[in-house]
Amino acid sequence: MDEILEILERDARTSAEDIAKMLKRKPEEIKKIIKKYERDGVILKYKTVINKELVKDTHKSVRALIEVNITPEKDVGFDRIAQRIYSFPEVSSCYLVSGTYDLLLIVEGKDLHTVASFVSEKLAPLAAVKGTVTHFLLKKYKEDGVILKHKEENKRIAISY
Repeated sequence: MDEILEILERDARTSAEDIAKMLKRKPEEIKKIIKKYERDGVILKYKTVINKELVKDTHKSVRALIEVNITPEKDVGFDRIAQRIYSFPEVSSCYLVSGTYDLLLIVEGKDLHTVASFVSEKLAPLAAVKGTVTHFLLKKYKEDGVILKHKEENKRIAISY
């Protein structure tokens, strides 16, 4: 992958001037390359990784990983059903994977019931869906290469016999 893309992937806030210094190139050249990447759809968006556990008054949401077995369609394979599934607003990510299931979804909802309703009312009834397995995320330790710090509030009580 291009060095400019690697730098921006590690930290999207790195300025064109800083990238130019790192790569011993001119800032104008770097800016032009970045604009081209944005125009061509290579760079789709810039993202901030937020440790929601440390943010006060954050709206709590539930995330789940959902394994989906589907029947591929003739001549289009998995693409059409994947498009139908990733179009649901609850689905934040959708991947075609190898192994015991076909698609891996990351789904978000305001609570467990919302995610369960999505699976039972929207996902499972689709004709191509053969089965699902839902895994609710309990705690995040690392996201997008960033180790997340956690509050130290819930200390476990020592039990002795």
